[in-house]
Amino acid sequence: MNPNDAYNLCCSYHGKRVRITDRSGRIHVGEITMVDRKNVWILPDRRYRGYGLGFGGGFGGGFGRPGFGFRRSGFGIGIAIGTIIGIAIAPLIFF
Repeated sequence: MNPNDAYNLCCSYHGKRVRITDRSGRIHVGEITMVDRKNVWILPDRRYRGYGLGFGGGFGGGFGRPGFGFRRSGFGIGIAIGTIIGIAIAPLIFF
């Protein structure tokens, strides 16, 4: 997905619960809390932690150069706009 398209899509879903797929195949489920031109922050949905959806251990650093990958902040988990390949409204019942 083009970063500009991803940015515009994230802006249109601001405040909504979404499912984001990144380039490494991770799926992130949560509410978009903030969007800028480089990152989108989602507040993870706790119901999906530990189900192979990218919310397990390993977040908070160690994912390459600064500004790439994931960061923890007061707004949730940051995902680089350039890594997004898909975004959709998350269903109420995932399974």
